[in-house]
Amino acid sequence: MDSRQRNRTTTLLLAGLVTACHYPGQQTRLRALGAETTAQAPGQTGCPPLETRVANAPGQRPTTPDQTRACPIASSATFDVVVLATGLQTPWAVEPLPNGDLLITEKPGRLRIVSAQGQVGAPIQGLPAVYASGQGGLLDVALSPAFPTDQTLYWSFSEPRGEGNATSVAKGVLSPDRRSLSRVRVIFRAMPAYNGDMHFGSRLAFGPDGMLYVSLGERSDLEIRPQAQQLNSHMGKILRLTPDGQPAPDNPFARQAGALPEIWTVGHRNVQATAFDAQGQLWSVDMGPQGGDELNRIEGGKNYGWPLVTFGEEYSGDPVPNATTTNPEYVDPVYYWDPVIAPSGAQFYTGDAFPAWRGNLFVGALKDRALVRLQLEQGRVTREERLLSDRKQRIRDVRQGPDGALYVVTDEAKGELWKLVPPLRKP
Repeated sequence: MDSRQRNRTTTLLLAGLVTACHYPGQQTRLRALGAETTAQAPGQTGCPPLETRVANAPGQRPTTPDQTRACPIASSATFDVVVLATGLQTPWAVEPLPNGDLLITEKPGRLRIVSAQGQVGAPIQGLPAVYASGQGGLLDVALSPAFPTDQTLYWSFSEPRGEGNATSVAKGVLSPDRRSLSRVRVIFRAMPAYNGDMHFGSRLAFGPDGMLYVSLGERSDLEIRPQAQQLNSHMGKILRLTPDGQPAPDNPFARQAGALPEIWTVGHRNVQATAFDAQGQLWSVDMGPQGGDELNRIEGGKNYGWPLVTFGEEYSGDPVPNATTTNPEYVDPVYYWDPVIAPSGAQFYTGDAFPAWRGNLFVGALKDRALVRLQLEQGRVTREERLLSDRKQRIRDVRQGPDGALYVVTDEAKGELWKLVPPLRKP
């Protein structure tokens, strides 16, 4: 168990039986420290940072002291982890439904519903073919803002296109028996297609303006990577679309010659985590190279720098070609991690189940196999905590349900679905 986390784990009795293994319905009691820490703000003398490992790119330096290696925090929140389902094949996204059930995507191309009680449903029929290789497959899923009346789902996937592939977004109507989709159509196709299997993005998030925000990777390879800076390519961008997949009419580059009108922001590497906060502000968490995972405050028309600006280095240890650490012409990240955590999935907590967590940002960590909790104050990260690291599973996505619980899926060949809830009363 992570000594910094200092959670205690106890085995609860369920229906008179001791559950010592990870089965659906298992509950594990976790408790962080009894009170919030009172260490000084990050960067001040006497602040012991949460992260103490040697940096991937030790030559890089933060622009401001609070931009990395925040002080640790441990909340007073006590929670149970209920393992709702096991044996999911590399799940990529979890999306709570209004009735408490959950939509789950699996990378090979399956969309399922897991009931609130943990019953795993059969694959929903009607999805188009996916390119399921490497990082590609069936990716994110989101509910229409009018889902209670229109029963419409949106999903992103890597779509095969001749000799190449790229990220696409589709929509369809869930049948009354929830076994199939009708009126399925692809509403957006990222261009250009490329023969590769990395950096597809892609998270979907409806904003308070009713528009659909889509994050896209730059496909990783050196030959296509520069397109993250080119306005005639969707690679390495965050897009803003209407619910029908058209460019939002007031997008910042809509009237610029040669620019694709869907583009909202430029210069991203591989964003697999986006979330709106309670004030309606969009944030992204971008996977950096070796060193330099970034938390960014997203504003339309801005350029976030990749691959010209980065706090990281190539996986080989070489510098990123022609890149600098910071440049006033590009937006600096609010916060970055080095060593990287490999972020995927994000959620600002707004529920009533854990009042101490309201306003905190939760981020899944694939490499560090943890759920990262960030405390933000006035737009800056002031504290950080790692949860669930004792379970040693790659966390792919985290979402808040209508009940205020947090739902997590793990990126494993036999992935799991977890539910974080306030402590359950003993019988």
